[in-house]
Amino acid sequence: MLRRSWAGTPFDHHGEHYHVERGGLARPLDPAPTLYFGGASPAAEQVAARHADVVLMWGEPPHAVAEAWAVADRLLAGMDPARVEAAQRRFARYDSVGQRRMVDLHAGSSRDLEIHPGLWAGVGLVREGAGTALVGSYAEVAALLRQYAEGGVSEFVLSGWPHLEEAYRVGEYVLPRLAPVPG
Repeated sequence: MLRRSWAGTPFDHHGEHYHVERGGLARPLDPAPTLYFGGASPAAEQVAARHADVVLMWGEPPHAVAEAWAVADRLLAGMDPARVEAAQRRFARYDSVGQRRMVDLHAGSSRDLEIHPGLWAGVGLVREGAGTALVGSYAEVAALLRQYAEGGVSEFVLSGWPHLEEAYRVGEYVLPRLAPVPG
């Protein structure tokens, strides 16, 4: 129905959950926005396959090697144990496949939260959602991203912690390592 809204032609819809009368935009969106969709359950995967342009995936492990665990240890050490425990109890009640994966990973140390070399799930201790972090040197993170790209991933939604500093680090030190090699 979202795509019908973008077509620029009024439409009516009377469904189980909502009703729309003369809905839609006055003018078509051309080109239409790219529709991103995330979810790890079988139902979410079916919806994504039917309706999305880009599927947002949980950080599934590619083949890679990485290190730089001091940062992961520092982030974990800065988390209030009571807050982690409360968040984990809350997340355990969620009906989300990705969130269930994150809760199941919690073991208490940064290394126990490594789900694949260079792929760390520690951010999910207190932040809901299926979040993972790439951990390693700038060259190792770039190599891990390249492996994802070689496996068919064409877009990345990256965020860091703290946000601004990580955005600068990725822009200055990781992205240049991803530039095509002149040949």
